[in-house]
Amino acid sequence: MRRAGRKLLPVVALVGALVATTPANAEGQVQERHLTVATFNIHHGAGPDDELDLAHVADVIADNGMDVVGLQEVDRHWGERSDFADQARWLAERLDMHVVFGANLDRDPLRAEQPRRQYGTAILSRHPIMESRNIHLPRPQGGEQRGLLEAVLLVRGVPMNFYSTHFQHNSQVERLAQAEAVNDVLDDVERPVVLVGDLNAVPTTPEIERMTTNLYDTWPVAGEGDGYTYDVATPHARIDYVLASDEVRADSARVIDTDASDHLPVVVDVVISGVPGVGGQ
Repeated sequence: MRRAGRKLLPVVALVGALVATTPANAEGQVQERHLTVATFNIHHGAGPDDELDLAHVADVIADNGMDVVGLQEVDRHWGERSDFADQARWLAERLDMHVVFGANLDRDPLRAEQPRRQYGTAILSRHPIMESRNIHLPRPQGGEQRGLLEAVLLVRGVPMNFYSTHFQHNSQVERLAQAEAVNDVLDDVERPVVLVGDLNAVPTTPEIERMTTNLYDTWPVAGEGDGYTYDVATPHARIDYVLASDEVRADSARVIDTDASDHLPVVVDVVISGVPGVGGQ
Protein backbone atom coordinates (compact mmCIF):
# COMPACT_ATOMS: atom_id res chain seq x y z
CA MET A 1 0.00 0.00 0.00
CA ARG A 2 1.43 3.35 -0.97
CA ARG A 3 1.79 6.26 1.40
CA ALA A 4 -1.34 8.37 1.59
CA GLY A 5 -0.97 11.89 0.27
CA ARG A 6 -4.22 13.76 0.66
CA LYS A 7 -5.36 17.26 -0.14
CA LEU A 8 -8.25 18.78 1.76
CA LEU A 9 -11.44 18.29 -0.18
CA PRO A 10 -14.70 20.21 0.07
CA VAL A 11 -17.30 18.64 2.31
CA VAL A 12 -20.18 17.20 0.32
CA ALA A 13 -23.40 15.96 1.91
CA LEU A 14 -24.43 12.55 0.67
CA VAL A 15 -28.14 11.99 0.36
CA GLY A 16 -28.43 8.72 -1.25
CA ALA A 17 -26.53 5.77 -0.63
CA LEU A 18 -25.19 2.75 -2.35
CA VAL A 19 -25.18 3.47 -6.07
CA ALA A 20 -22.60 2.76 -8.74
CA THR A 21 -21.51 5.66 -10.89
CA THR A 22 -20.51 3.42 -13.78
CA PRO A 23 -22.48 0.59 -15.36
CA ALA A 24 -22.46 -2.63 -13.36
CA ASN A 25 -21.38 -4.56 -16.42
CA ALA A 26 -18.30 -2.43 -17.12
CA GLU A 27 -15.86 -5.28 -16.58
CA GLY A 28 -12.34 -4.30 -15.60
CA GLN A 29 -13.24 -0.66 -15.04
CA VAL A 30 -12.88 1.20 -11.78
CA GLN A 31 -16.27 1.77 -10.19
CA GLU A 32 -17.41 3.84 -7.23
CA ARG A 33 -19.45 2.71 -4.27
CA HIS A 34 -20.98 5.07 -1.70
CA LEU A 35 -20.77 3.81 1.87
CA THR A 36 -21.39 5.13 5.37
CA VAL A 37 -18.75 3.84 7.78
CA ALA A 38 -18.34 4.41 11.49
CA THR A 39 -16.37 3.70 14.63
CA PHE A 40 -18.07 3.20 17.98
CA ASN A 41 -16.55 2.22 21.32
CA ILE A 42 -19.71 0.85 22.93
CA HIS A 43 -18.36 0.41 26.49
CA HIS A 44 -19.98 -3.07 26.62
CA GLY A 45 -23.39 -1.49 26.05
CA ALA A 46 -23.31 0.82 29.06
CA GLY A 47 -23.64 4.60 29.03
CA PRO A 48 -21.80 7.02 31.32
CA ASP A 49 -24.21 6.00 34.09
CA ASP A 50 -22.95 2.39 33.74
CA GLU A 51 -26.49 1.18 33.06
CA LEU A 52 -26.61 -1.60 30.45
CA ASP A 53 -28.72 -0.67 27.41
CA LEU A 54 -27.51 -2.44 24.28
CA ALA A 55 -30.73 -1.52 22.48
CA HIS A 56 -29.63 2.12 22.73
CA VAL A 57 -26.43 1.23 20.87
CA ALA A 58 -28.47 -0.54 18.19
CA ASP A 59 -30.70 2.51 17.79
CA VAL A 60 -27.69 4.80 17.30
CA ILE A 61 -26.35 2.53 14.56
CA ALA A 62 -29.71 2.31 12.80
CA ASP A 63 -30.69 5.96 13.18
CA ASN A 64 -27.42 7.18 11.67
CA GLY A 65 -27.46 4.92 8.63
CA MET A 66 -24.23 3.08 9.37
CA ASP A 67 -23.51 0.56 6.60
CA VAL A 68 -20.33 -0.73 8.23
CA VAL A 69 -19.30 -0.03 11.81
CA GLY A 70 -16.30 -1.11 13.81
CA LEU A 71 -17.08 -1.66 17.48
CA GLN A 72 -14.72 -1.72 20.44
CA GLU A 73 -15.21 -2.93 24.04
CA VAL A 74 -17.61 -5.69 23.03
CA ASP A 75 -18.52 -8.48 25.46
CA ARG A 76 -19.21 -12.07 24.49
CA HIS A 77 -20.57 -14.08 27.41
CA TRP A 78 -18.18 -12.00 29.52
CA GLY A 79 -20.04 -11.45 32.76
CA GLU A 80 -22.87 -9.95 34.73
CA ARG A 81 -22.13 -6.42 33.53
CA SER A 82 -23.51 -7.42 30.11
CA ASP A 83 -25.85 -10.22 31.22
CA PHE A 84 -23.41 -12.79 29.76
CA ALA A 85 -24.75 -11.88 26.29
CA ASP A 86 -23.05 -12.34 22.95
CA GLN A 87 -23.30 -8.62 22.22
CA ALA A 88 -22.00 -8.69 18.65
CA ARG A 89 -24.43 -11.43 17.67
CA TRP A 90 -27.32 -9.70 19.43
CA LEU A 91 -26.65 -6.44 17.59
CA ALA A 92 -26.31 -8.23 14.24
CA GLU A 93 -29.65 -9.98 14.68
CA ARG A 94 -31.37 -6.83 15.89
CA LEU A 95 -30.04 -4.79 12.95
CA ASP A 96 -30.11 -7.55 10.32
CA MET A 97 -26.39 -7.13 9.60
CA HIS A 98 -23.45 -9.45 8.99
CA VAL A 99 -20.99 -9.69 11.87
CA VAL A 100 -17.52 -10.85 12.85
CA PHE A 101 -16.06 -10.76 16.35
CA GLY A 102 -12.43 -10.72 17.43
CA ALA A 103 -11.64 -12.02 20.93
CA ASN A 104 -8.68 -10.25 22.49
CA LEU A 105 -9.39 -11.51 25.99
CA ASP A 106 -10.44 -15.17 26.23
CA ARG A 107 -11.23 -16.61 29.66
CA ASP A 108 -12.53 -19.90 30.98
CA PRO A 109 -16.26 -19.94 31.75
CA LEU A 110 -17.51 -19.76 35.32
CA ARG A 111 -19.00 -23.24 34.87
CA ALA A 112 -17.87 -26.00 32.53
CA GLU A 113 -21.11 -26.11 30.53
CA GLN A 114 -21.02 -22.39 29.73
CA PRO A 115 -19.34 -20.73 26.70
CA ARG A 116 -15.96 -19.07 27.04
CA ARG A 117 -15.88 -15.51 28.33
CA GLN A 118 -14.53 -13.18 25.66
CA TYR A 119 -13.98 -9.46 25.14
CA GLY A 120 -12.78 -7.60 22.07
CA THR A 121 -13.86 -5.88 18.89
CA ALA A 122 -16.49 -6.49 16.23
CA ILE A 123 -17.50 -5.41 12.75
CA LEU A 124 -21.13 -5.09 11.66
CA SER A 125 -21.80 -4.80 7.93
CA ARG A 126 -24.81 -4.51 5.65
CA HIS A 127 -22.60 -5.98 2.92
CA PRO A 128 -21.35 -9.58 2.78
CA ILE A 129 -18.24 -10.44 4.77
CA MET A 130 -16.17 -12.73 2.56
CA GLU A 131 -13.45 -13.56 5.08
CA SER A 132 -12.07 -12.33 8.38
CA ARG A 133 -9.27 -12.76 10.88
CA ASN A 134 -8.24 -11.28 14.23
CA ILE A 135 -4.58 -10.39 14.64
CA HIS A 136 -3.29 -9.96 18.19
CA LEU A 137 -1.11 -6.88 18.53
CA PRO A 138 2.14 -6.63 20.51
CA ARG A 139 2.13 -5.62 24.17
CA PRO A 140 5.82 -5.15 25.04
CA GLN A 141 5.05 -3.90 28.55
CA GLY A 142 2.56 -6.65 29.36
CA GLY A 143 -0.56 -4.56 28.96
CA GLU A 144 -4.01 -5.77 28.04
CA GLN A 145 -4.10 -7.86 24.86
CA ARG A 146 -5.29 -5.77 21.90
CA GLY A 147 -6.18 -6.84 18.39
CA LEU A 148 -6.71 -5.82 14.79
CA LEU A 149 -9.93 -7.32 13.42
CA GLU A 150 -9.95 -7.58 9.62
CA ALA A 151 -12.96 -8.19 7.40
CA VAL A 152 -12.97 -8.44 3.62
CA LEU A 153 -16.26 -6.94 2.43
CA LEU A 154 -17.95 -7.14 -0.94
CA VAL A 155 -19.63 -3.79 -1.53
CA ARG A 156 -21.91 -4.33 -4.52
CA GLY A 157 -19.21 -6.36 -6.22
CA VAL A 158 -16.24 -4.22 -5.15
CA PRO A 159 -13.98 -5.82 -2.51
CA MET A 160 -12.46 -3.79 0.31
CA ASN A 161 -10.72 -4.37 3.63
CA PHE A 162 -12.30 -3.00 6.80
CA TYR A 163 -10.53 -3.01 10.17
CA SER A 164 -11.56 -2.38 13.77
CA THR A 165 -8.96 -1.91 16.49
CA HIS A 166 -8.47 -0.61 20.02
CA PHE A 167 -5.02 0.51 21.19
CA GLN A 168 -3.63 0.40 24.73
CA HIS A 169 -4.96 3.21 26.90
CA ASN A 170 -2.10 3.76 29.34
CA SER A 171 1.16 3.18 27.46
CA GLN A 172 2.54 5.11 24.51
CA VAL A 173 5.24 2.47 24.13
CA GLU A 174 2.58 -0.15 23.51
CA ARG A 175 0.54 2.10 21.21
CA LEU A 176 3.62 2.76 19.08
CA ALA A 177 4.34 -0.97 18.84
CA GLN A 178 0.71 -1.61 17.94
CA ALA A 179 0.78 1.08 15.25
CA GLU A 180 3.89 -0.49 13.72
CA ALA A 181 2.23 -3.92 13.71
CA VAL A 182 -0.85 -2.50 11.98
CA ASN A 183 1.35 -0.87 9.34
CA ASP A 184 3.04 -4.21 8.71
CA VAL A 185 -0.37 -5.74 7.96
CA LEU A 186 -1.43 -2.86 5.72
CA ASP A 187 1.79 -3.01 3.70
CA ASP A 188 0.50 -6.21 2.08
CA VAL A 189 -3.02 -4.96 1.30
CA GLU A 190 -3.93 -3.95 -2.25
CA ARG A 191 -7.66 -3.37 -1.83
CA PRO A 192 -9.29 -0.13 -0.66
CA VAL A 193 -8.97 0.14 3.13
CA VAL A 194 -10.99 1.72 5.91
CA LEU A 195 -9.58 1.33 9.43
CA VAL A 196 -11.54 2.52 12.44
CA GLY A 197 -10.99 2.40 16.14
CA ASP A 198 -10.32 3.83 19.54
CA LEU A 199 -6.61 4.60 19.28
CA ASN A 200 -6.39 6.23 22.72
CA ALA A 201 -4.19 9.02 21.34
CA VAL A 202 -4.80 12.55 20.08
CA PRO A 203 -3.89 13.53 16.49
CA THR A 204 -0.56 15.21 17.37
CA THR A 205 1.04 12.10 18.90
CA PRO A 206 3.74 9.93 17.28
CA GLU A 207 1.47 6.88 17.20
CA ILE A 208 -1.12 8.70 15.10
CA GLU A 209 1.65 9.97 12.84
CA ARG A 210 2.66 6.35 12.27
CA MET A 211 -0.94 5.29 11.66
CA THR A 212 -1.17 7.88 8.88
CA THR A 213 1.85 6.47 7.05
CA ASN A 214 -0.36 4.19 4.94
CA LEU A 215 -3.73 5.82 5.60
CA TYR A 216 -5.12 9.33 5.99
CA ASP A 217 -7.25 10.75 8.77
CA THR A 218 -10.70 11.48 7.35
CA TRP A 219 -11.71 14.06 9.97
CA PRO A 220 -9.52 16.99 8.78
CA VAL A 221 -10.66 16.26 5.22
CA ALA A 222 -14.39 15.86 5.77
CA GLY A 223 -15.30 16.96 9.30
CA GLU A 224 -15.90 20.33 10.92
CA GLY A 225 -14.81 21.50 14.34
CA ASP A 226 -12.65 19.70 16.87
CA GLY A 227 -14.23 16.26 16.44
CA TYR A 228 -13.89 15.40 20.12
CA THR A 229 -15.10 11.88 20.95
CA TYR A 230 -14.21 11.44 24.62
CA ASP A 231 -15.67 11.61 27.09
CA VAL A 232 -19.42 11.98 26.69
CA ALA A 233 -19.93 14.22 29.74
CA THR A 234 -17.22 16.73 28.78
CA PRO A 235 -15.80 15.94 25.32
CA HIS A 236 -12.20 17.15 25.27
CA ALA A 237 -10.16 14.72 23.14
CA ARG A 238 -10.32 13.19 19.67
CA ILE A 239 -9.15 9.62 20.16
CA ASP A 240 -11.61 7.70 17.94
CA TYR A 241 -10.69 7.63 14.25
CA VAL A 242 -11.82 6.68 10.78
CA LEU A 243 -8.72 6.26 8.61
CA ALA A 244 -8.72 5.41 4.91
CA SER A 245 -6.50 4.59 1.95
CA ASP A 246 -6.22 6.77 -1.15
CA GLU A 247 -8.83 4.67 -2.97
CA VAL A 248 -11.41 5.91 -0.46
CA ARG A 249 -12.72 9.48 -0.68
CA ALA A 250 -14.17 10.98 2.49
CA ASP A 251 -17.03 13.33 1.65
CA SER A 252 -18.52 14.17 5.04
CA ALA A 253 -17.82 13.29 8.66
CA ARG A 254 -19.70 13.87 11.88
CA VAL A 255 -19.54 13.03 15.57
CA ILE A 256 -22.85 11.71 16.90
CA ASP A 257 -24.16 13.23 20.12
CA THR A 258 -25.40 10.29 22.18
CA ASP A 259 -25.15 8.92 25.70
CA ALA A 260 -25.27 5.27 24.62
CA SER A 261 -21.61 4.87 25.65
CA ASP A 262 -18.80 6.83 27.28
CA HIS A 263 -17.41 7.52 23.77
CA LEU A 264 -19.08 9.38 20.91
CA PRO A 265 -19.24 7.51 17.59
CA VAL A 266 -17.76 8.96 14.40
CA VAL A 267 -19.65 8.50 11.12
CA VAL A 268 -18.09 9.18 7.71
CA ASP A 269 -19.67 9.08 4.26
CA VAL A 270 -17.10 7.72 1.81
CA VAL A 271 -16.80 6.77 -1.84
CA ILE A 272 -14.76 3.65 -2.58
CA SER A 273 -13.05 3.22 -5.95
CA GLY A 274 -12.28 -0.31 -7.05
CA VAL A 275 -12.61 -2.91 -9.76
CA PRO A 276 -15.42 -5.42 -9.14
CA GLY A 277 -14.05 -8.77 -8.06
CA VAL A 278 -10.44 -7.55 -8.21
CA GLY A 279 -8.12 -6.21 -5.60
CA GLY A 280 -5.39 -8.64 -4.57
CA GLN A 281 -5.12 -9.22 -0.83
